[in-house]
Amino acid sequence: MAAGRGARMWRFDTGRICLDLVATEPAGGVPRAREQLDGPVRLARWLTDARLVPPGTALTELDDTWVARFRELRCAVGRLMAAQLGGPEADGALERVNSLASGAPPGPRAVRGADGGLVRALSTAPDCAGLLAVVARDAVDLLTDPAARAALRRCQGENCHRLYLDTSRGGRRRWCSGEICGNRERVARHRRRTMGAADGRGPAKEIPPGVA
Repeated sequence: MAAGRGARMWRFDTGRICLDLVATEPAGGVPRAREQLDGPVRLARWLTDARLVPPGTALTELDDTWVARFRELRCAVGRLMAAQLGGPEADGALERVNSLASGAPPGPRAVRGADGGLVRALSTAPDCAGLLAVVARDAVDLLTDPAARAALRRCQGENCHRLYLDTSRGGRRRWCSGEICGNRERVARHRRRTMGAADGRGPAKEIPPGVA
C-alpha cells in the first residue's frame, strides 16, 4: 500500500520490516525516485514510520554513520532477496546480515500515555547496532521461513523493482501497489486498446488483470 508523500517520505508497506528498508533505495521503482535515506532526519523519520521506534523517541546519537550503516544493511538484504528470486549469488551478504542480527535489539515496555492508556516505549535509549539487529533478524526470519520465502515477489510493473510478500488468496498478486503500479498498467492497457482501434487493428488483446 502507498501512503501520502508530500513532506513525508513515500511509505510502502511490503509486509516485512527488512523489505520496507529495501524499498527506500532509489532504484525502488517510483518515478523520479531518489534516495530516501539521504541523511539523519530522513532516517529518523523512517525508523518511526516503520515502527522500529515509538513516536517521540529521542535519537540524539543518530548521525551520518547511522545512515551509512542502514544503507549497508539495505544493500545486503536486497542482494539476498534478489538471489532468492533467481538473481546472482549474494557473496558476503548473508554473513553481514547474520553478524548484525547477533546484536541486542532494544527491549519494549508498556508505559502510561498522556490519556492514561498504555503505549509502547523502549527500555533503553536505542543505539544503531540495536536497531540494525531488529531489521537483520527480520531478514533472517524471512529467509529461513519456507512459507515467507515462497511468498516473496518482485513487482511486475514497468520499471518497478519493489519487493513484497504476496499474501493474497491464490498468490496471484502482480504489483507492489494496485493504486500505483496496477493503475499505471491499466492506463497503459487502455491506451494500447485505444490506439489499436484508431489504427484499424481493433482492440488489443486483453491481459488478465490478476490481483493487485
